[in-house]
Order: sequence, then C-alpha cells, then structure tokens
Amino acid sequence: MAKTQTHYVCQNCGYSTPKWLGKCPECGKWDTLVEETAVPAPSRQRPSYLAVTESPTPKTLKQVEKVKVRRMTTGIHEFDRVLGGGIVPGSLILLGGAPGIGKSTITLDVSMKAAASGERVLYVSGEESEAQTAMRAERLGQATDALQIMTATELGTILVQAKKVNPRLLVIDSIQTMYNQELESAAGSVGQVRECTAKLLTFAKETGIAVIIIGHVTKEGNIAGPRLLEHMVDVVLQFEGDRSYTYRVLRALKNRFGSTSECGIFSMEEEGLREVANPSGLFLEAKEEAVSGSVITAAMEGNRPILTEIQALVSHTPFGLPRRTVVGVDFNRVNMLLAVLEKRCGMNFGDQDAYVCAVGGMKIKEPAADLAILGSLVSSYRNRPVPMGVLAIGEVGLTGELRRVGLTDRRIKEAAQLGFKRFIVPKGSFPFGKEPEGLTIIQARTVEEAIAGMYRE
Repeated sequence: MAKTQTHYVCQNCGYSTPKWLGKCPECGKWDTLVEETAVPAPSRQRPSYLAVTESPTPKTLKQVEKVKVRRMTTGIHEFDRVLGGGIVPGSLILLGGAPGIGKSTITLDVSMKAAASGERVLYVSGEESEAQTAMRAERLGQATDALQIMTATELGTILVQAKKVNPRLLVIDSIQTMYNQELESAAGSVGQVRECTAKLLTFAKETGIAVIIIGHVTKEGNIAGPRLLEHMVDVVLQFEGDRSYTYRVLRALKNRFGSTSECGIFSMEEEGLREVANPSGLFLEAKEEAVSGSVITAAMEGNRPILTEIQALVSHTPFGLPRRTVVGVDFNRVNMLLAVLEKRCGMNFGDQDAYVCAVGGMKIKEPAADLAILGSLVSSYRNRPVPMGVLAIGEVGLTGELRRVGLTDRRIKEAAQLGFKRFIVPKGSFPFGKEPEGLTIIQARTVEEAIAGMYRE
C-alpha cells in the first residue's frame, strides 16, 4: 500500500510546503502551518450539480441582454438598506462577526421574514441540530412552511437538496463546518473553505439562488480562512458590537450591488434582534439639567448621522505623572487636543488627570468629534456645564483653528429633529444666507470662538 503523502498548509494564506515551519514564508505569521493530506488529482468528470454553462464567446456591451434585477426584500429594513435595497438573486453574501454577536440570529431572522413574505428559503446549519434551530426560531417568532431547515456538513449533499427544493435563498451556517468530499483535508482548513466557497459561488451564478454564508473571525477580527474568500464573494458584511451593550452594527465592507457606506443598527433583546429606528436615542442619556464635562456631537456611521454624548472628567492628580484614559475615541487625538488647550487657551493640564469617554459603547474614529471632546474637557476643567441643546461639530488643528467636516447639513438636520437649537460649526460650513431657518448656527474660526459660542446666551 502506498504511503499517504502529507504537506503543511498555512491557515492564513494557503502557502504549502512539504515540511513544517514555525513561520510562514509567504505571510509572515507564526504557528499557522497545519499538516494536511495531499489533495489527489481532481477528476475530469464534474458533478452533475456543477454543469458548465459558461459561454466563451466574447460579446460587445450592446450585444449583452440587459435584464432588470428584482431584489428580494427580507422585511428587515436595516438589513435591506445595507445591501442596497434587498438581496440580489444569484449573489453570494459573506457575513462575519465575533462569536456570540448574533450572526446566526440575524440570518435566521432574515430567513423567517423572507419566508413570511412568500419566498422559499433553505436554512442549512452545520453547527446546530434541527431541534436547536427550531428552538431558536420559536424565540424569534412564528415561522411559515416556506422556510425549511436542514443539518448537514457535506457540500455535495447540500447542493443536491437545494436543487430539489429550489429556494430563492440558501443560508449556510457556517462555511467553516462545511467540507467537500473531493478533498481529503479536514473541514475548516484553508483548502476546504476555499473550495466550498468556490462551489457555492458557481451554484449561485448557475441557478440564480442567492446564498448567504456565515464566516468565523480570527482573534484579530478578520474573517477566518484565506484572504481570497473576501474577493470571491459579491458582498462582505461585518456584524459587530460590544457584548457589554445591547446595540449591534451591520456594515458592508464590500458590495458589488450597492454602496459600502451604509450601516444598520440593531438592538439585542430577549426575543432576538430588533431594528433601531432612532439610533441616536441609544447613545444619548436623558438629562433633566446640564452637567459639566458633557457635550453632544453628531458622528457619521456610513451615511447616517448618530448623535453621541462625549463625557470628560478632569481632576487633580495625586501623582507626579497625570493619567490619560480614553474609551471610544482616539487616544492620540485626545492628547493632541490637551496640548492645543494648553498652548492656545492657557490651561494647565500638567497636574490634572483626564478621562474621556463616548457614552454607550460608541466608537468614534472621525475627526468631526474633536470640538466636542475639546468642549467637554474645557467644561470639566472649569466645572461649568455647557447649556442643553448645544451640538458641537468640527475638526481641530494644531494651530487652534477649526476645519470643516463633511455632511454638516445632514448632521444638523438629524439633531434638529431631536430638539437641538444651537450648533457650533467651523467657519465656512454654510455660506452667508444658507443657514437653516429657525436654528442658531455659530460659525467659529478658532477654538476660543467655539468655546465662547457654547456658553453664549
């Protein structure tokens, strides 16, 4: 009997070598090479469910028949909006996220809502039994007979059953549990993940059935498997959020059929995920009176402005070296703003601890929150509350000037609907005579003018 040949494959990039190495020469990662059985030569006869339908004849753009695609709406407005209006038939969608964040919950909810609207859906789980899937579905609501569930891990069996059922939507939970019997490597390996995704891509394009696959993520937050996986699919969705809070954010990292600047906001409740119609309410605490160290700003999540409260606490330090603690905003920008206040406004933070936090677990990366951070630091330093109904938007430069940010009008419109009346924005954000009516718009050139505008009666 011939000896079984093995080789070592990097689980990060797919690099193959006949002997084990501690560090992958291709991607530079350590301890990623795993022993796998050598893949036999592929059979020339393709499976019946992968019949070749491609035509190699080139065509001009005028010769191509233009077909108007009817998207399949799932009934979950936030999910459809991130996809660009619904699921495109024949598309392959990859959904990634941290363990326990709610990937299976949102896909099962999407399947149930789509089935309730009359669409035939096949939900395949390789991680849960059919009884476990049914228990989770019962918690989410009432399911119709248009939704069928199945527990399987062999891809050929799944595709044969999908051919018989002929659904409009096929859900695979998850791609790391699937395996192709043509390969001898274990499920979840680089080769299996790549080949299973390629088979699903071919199946989706040939049949016109939309496929959603759930992918695990690594400890760095990247989708597990080869990087090629994200290039093969049509849409890459990232489901993220802090498990200490109830809100979840669905982002489109790649979308061949729509914009990647949209995001969907969900709230994790006892009965499952719930859409958030007014996400600004999640990150704003209702206060009866103004308190020092609190300023409201409008941060952009994709194309959606979300009002967020920035809190700061400045107190005398008992140690020789003052402490800087930051949660939800950029640590280096906070240090930069402290230096600007010392240089331009004459404030001394050398013997003051500074703590800055974005309320509600919100993570703000854009510089439009600079003015709100600066204002909260000044408010806490002087122990003087900023009046309620004030919104601060703007980027702060090292020379103390305010720089304009994008979509200022959209941010102000969102805040005005929630009752804000006074807005501190950089000079030039609105040309003369173009300010929104009924609102007080203070356009400041420097941080000194902006701080004075916050306390102006």
